[in-house]
Amino acid sequence: MGERKPKRADARRNEEALLDAAAAVFVASGVDAPVRDIAAKAGVGMGTIYRHFPTRADLVIAVFRHQVDACTEAGPALLAAGESPYAALAQWIDLFVDFLVTKHGLAGALQSDNAGFESLHAYFLDRLVPVCGELLDAAAAAGEIRAEVPPLDLMRGVGNLCIGAGDPRYDARLMVKVLIAGLRCGTMGA
Repeated sequence: MGERKPKRADARRNEEALLDAAAAVFVASGVDAPVRDIAAKAGVGMGTIYRHFPTRADLVIAVFRHQVDACTEAGPALLAAGESPYAALAQWIDLFVDFLVTKHGLAGALQSDNAGFESLHAYFLDRLVPVCGELLDAAAAAGEIRAEVPPLDLMRGVGNLCIGAGDPRYDARLMVKVLIAGLRCGTMGA
């Protein structure tokens, strides 16, 4: 039994590394990126990917959940380690933007599984809205931002700004930075 635990820990680390690599490739090239690109980025063979994730939809769903979990865990960590609650919020929004860029391809990958997509969307809301709310509350309590912005509204606003991210003439990150800067106290007549 003692030999199995290290293998499981290694397998978990390998799977996380694979999901991180897949997320990075999806952000750069979309969810239709070749599996060989993901395998190369992860430093594994294509067979390893297919062993863990038999279909592209399985891989996309796993990346989606992995990124939601990473964003969920990052919020409190950034708040604890950040220079200010506003800085933590801005850093978290950057992670959220990376997630959204990947998420936009999810609908296409799951076209035939609307119930699965709905389930993932509920997972997304249940996990991320409270984290965004915690960051907003901390920044508002510190007097750094206006307090009247609901977390779901902010997340929808960021999401709407990311819709055009595939167009090389559009800089979604710049527009999101403008939105986040607009939360600061003393901007836009606040």
